[in-house]
Amino acid sequence: MFTGIVEELGEVTAVEKLGDASRFRLRGPVVTEGAKHGDSIAVNGVCLTVVDFGEHEFTADVMAETLNRSSLGALEVGSRVNLERPMAVGGRLGGHIVQGHVDGTGRIVERTISENWEIVKISLPADLTRYVVEKGSITVDGVSLTVVDAGPDYFTISLIPTTLALTTLGIKEPGDPVNLEVDVIAKYVERLLGNTAQEPEEPAK
Repeated sequence: MFTGIVEELGEVTAVEKLGDASRFRLRGPVVTEGAKHGDSIAVNGVCLTVVDFGEHEFTADVMAETLNRSSLGALEVGSRVNLERPMAVGGRLGGHIVQGHVDGTGRIVERTISENWEIVKISLPADLTRYVVEKGSITVDGVSLTVVDAGPDYFTISLIPTTLALTTLGIKEPGDPVNLEVDVIAKYVERLLGNTAQEPEEPAK
């Protein structure tokens, strides 16, 4: 489990196309400290498995399902990425519960610059709108954020200088894709309510 608190801004150093998959090599001195084969690292909000590692770098394989559902397929050498290791048992939940399972992608629609923050408007796929509410939590490129405004096909977020400086959200431009993960609690509640509604009634005695 992750928290959506990005540990460092990493960089893609190699991309190998493998037909229906891709292999990425990424540089991240912080997240690779103590890394070993089989560890999980979130890359732009996508939970990936470390298959190899070296000095300050790690390699991860990305299958077709992940490439199709996320924006990782658009990464190239030199791309900057948000990196986070899983939360340790007993660690602080600084953001919210993030699984690293991307639900879909949106695109930066516009950025409104203020003196001390930015408001960013992001398009929202139709099948995710029911999970996004004003002042609720959402993960954008692996960053835990609070929804400022939830529209029919978009939402907005407010970014402080620290987030702008230390994550990819500071360099994304209108038209750029972003990975979205909605609050998993909302999905479980929906499923439970749906199952309850479909349960057969007790036969009359």
